[in-house]
This record gives sequence, C-alpha cells and structure tokens, in this order.
Amino acid sequence: MDSRTACALVSRVEAEINKVIVGQQWAIRRLLIGLLAVIPYSFRRNEEERTGYGHVLLEGVPGLAKTLTIMTLASTIDAKFQRIQFTPDMLPADIVGTKIYEASLNTFRTDKGPIFANVILADEINRATQKTQSALLEAMQERQVTIGENTFRLDEPFWVLATQNPVEQEGVYPLPEAQLDRFALKIHVDYPSHADEIEMLRRRLTNTEVQQIISRAEVLRIRGLVSEVHVDDKIREYIIRIIRATRAGEGQTNSMVNEMVLHGASPRSAQHLLALTRSTAFVDGRDFALPSDVKSIAFDALSHRVIRTMRAEAENITATEILGEIFRAVPIP
Repeated sequence: MDSRTACALVSRVEAEINKVIVGQQWAIRRLLIGLLAVIPYSFRRNEEERTGYGHVLLEGVPGLAKTLTIMTLASTIDAKFQRIQFTPDMLPADIVGTKIYEASLNTFRTDKGPIFANVILADEINRATQKTQSALLEAMQERQVTIGENTFRLDEPFWVLATQNPVEQEGVYPLPEAQLDRFALKIHVDYPSHADEIEMLRRRLTNTEVQQIISRAEVLRIRGLVSEVHVDDKIREYIIRIIRATRAGEGQTNSMVNEMVLHGASPRSAQHLLALTRSTAFVDGRDFALPSDVKSIAFDALSHRVIRTMRAEAENITATEILGEIFRAVPIP
C-alpha cells in the first residue's frame, strides 16, 4: 500500500462516517488522527516494537452524538468493538476481568473482561470512581493487562475512546491527572450550526447503513506509513519549546504561565504531540510535517495537560487561552 492509496482509504472512512454524523467533520478528522498516531511508549522487547495509539477523550453536553460518532467510526473498521458503560458501582474487575475458582477442577481460570477488544468505548468515563478508572491505565499505556500474577498482551489495534459530560456535578468523579495524561487528544464537542441541525432532521438515519471500509491489517499498514512521515529537527525543537513553555518557573518569562499554570505538560506530551503531528501531516496528504501541523493539533493535545492555578480557575482563564498566549510567544521555525 502506498501513501496515495492509504489517504484515499482514510477519506472513504471519513465519508462513511459523514453519512450518519452531520457537522462534526472537525472532530471526525481528529479521531482519525488519533487512530493513526504511532506513539512509542517503551523499548523493543521480544522483537516487538512497543507503540500505542492516540487515545481520545470527547467532552460535551448530552445529545451531541459523541457516542454515536464513536460507534459509527468503529463500524467502519473490521475489528472487535466493545462498549463499556461506566457507572459508580463498577469495579476494576468489570473492565479487565478476574480469576474465578472452579471447584470441579480445583483450580482458577481467568475470565477476561471487555477490555480485550480492538476499539474500546468508555462511555461516560467520569461516572466511575477513580479506582475503576485506574483499571485503564496499564492497558492504555502498555497495551497489556495484568490479572493476578498473569500479564496478557492486547491485540492490535487497541484504541480507547472515552466520553464525558462536563455539566453534571453529582455522581461524577473527575479523571485523575495520570488518567488524563494517557489521552493523546481531548476533543470539546460543541453544538452544530443551524444548517447542520436542519440537515439532521432531513436525513433518514434508520435507513442508513454503515459499511466496513478498512481492515485491521490495513490500519496497521497505514500506521506504518504514518511513522515514516519526515519531521525536521527544527520541528522537534519547536515542539519541545512549546512543551517547556507550558511549565511555570525554570526561567519562564511569560507572566501568564507563571501566574496561571500550576503544572505544565509532561515529557509524554512531547511524544504524543510529535506522533500527532506526523498523523496530521499524513491525513492532509503530505509525507513531511510543517509547523502548521503542530499548531493545528496542539490545542487538543495539550489543553487537558495544563493544570491551572486556583487564580486561573477563579478568573475563568481557560487552558486554551493560556496555550494561545504560548503560541504567540514561541517563534515558528
């Protein structure tokens, strides 16, 4: 498969999703960028490259088709899809599985949970407790699951997409920073335009069929092409300057960052941003990255990783505003 064929296949997936979803092209494009992002997380072991996927968190008020968008995208991929509805009474074993004693055999057997799939929808992830949310940490970072004394590798692709509702305050548990940092992208889904809502009412959704467009093997081949996208050293330097500019102290000259940021982006963020930059360039039909690729994806890659001070929250200074100030201050190569 060459780059042209791969880009055409990605465009077909995007068009198939647009048969169901109206007015969310921006979010759909970022979901595909996350799927194709090749993120290294460890050294090579047993002749296997340890790379992960760009997990995505979608945030928005109820009724904006967050879940429908993910389910439609999953339907275009010939892979095992599993939806996990998070609730306050859910336990970690409900996600990863557990060991069950069989009296007849006088032994334990491992009952694998729904995490053993290719595309995972963690629906309303903030409704579960932090203890349950932490069950995703190892799977999202290491692409493996430990049950008792046994560790199981997860098949490729392994991609987690989560939704959360930012409005409700009762019965919800904010995601810990360690959990948020596992998500390569956080997409804020907003209301559609007037014209898009009219188009939604025109369409006969119950008569629409979504076809499988891409296989698991094709996803892996396309990701191989994405990993070959050329990134100049100046782009890498640009990424590091942006990441370091989010951190207060350390000789930071930006007064807004010093006053409004408690903790900045982690080194893991730089790896994610580099991988997402490659993926953005590829989806746009190029085999080389530009500074504009970094800027176009950085807001969604970093906004959930900038932890604001109490003053910033009191004055309603958003992470997006802080990042905008950073981008104006960091020179473009």
